[in-house]
Amino acid sequence: MTRSFDWTVDTLRAFEREVADAFEAGKIRAPIHLSDGNEAQLIEIFRTIPETAWVFSTWRSHYHALLHGVPRDFLMREILEGRSMMLHVPEYRFFTSAIVGGILPIACGVAAGGGEVYCFVGDMCASLGAFADATHLARARQLPITFWVEDNGLSTNTPTAAAWGGGAPGPPQVRRYRYQRGCYPHVGSGTYVAF
Repeated sequence: MTRSFDWTVDTLRAFEREVADAFEAGKIRAPIHLSDGNEAQLIEIFRTIPETAWVFSTWRSHYHALLHGVPRDFLMREILEGRSMMLHVPEYRFFTSAIVGGILPIACGVAAGGGEVYCFVGDMCASLGAFADATHLARARQLPITFWVEDNGLSTNTPTAAAWGGGAPGPPQVRRYRYQRGCYPHVGSGTYVAF
């Protein structure tokens, strides 16, 4: 596994244009999710990510894969085979999920096992409970994981603030009361009954 930092804004964009052209020509018979506008930021971010680290990503992951060292020709074959949004390349420590937030528990699990992890999510995912759970677990367990929120202000094509209530004054009221369980166990009544 050898990573190259020869990728530039222009070469990354050219790769995505090649994927878009193949899709439009009917050569890819599965969904794709293309990137643009964040090339320069990602090039700088990936310069700080160790080659030995694990990278977990979303369905918009072509740039992440290329910058983490997944070979260009291999990646293009995977995309042409319809795996653009579900790339799994364990030999390069690179995994994605097409499920919003689906990669979060896996990334936390790898970090809990001692792997250094970088997990990329969009701002829509960062608005969900799964992200709150993952970041809470990572903080509580002091996991070796860094979360990167790629914020384009959109949840698919809807402004994230409009979709998820970004301007709300705060979380709903949560109330709690404490009690001590009495004589009944967690399930049943404590007596076995034949049905």
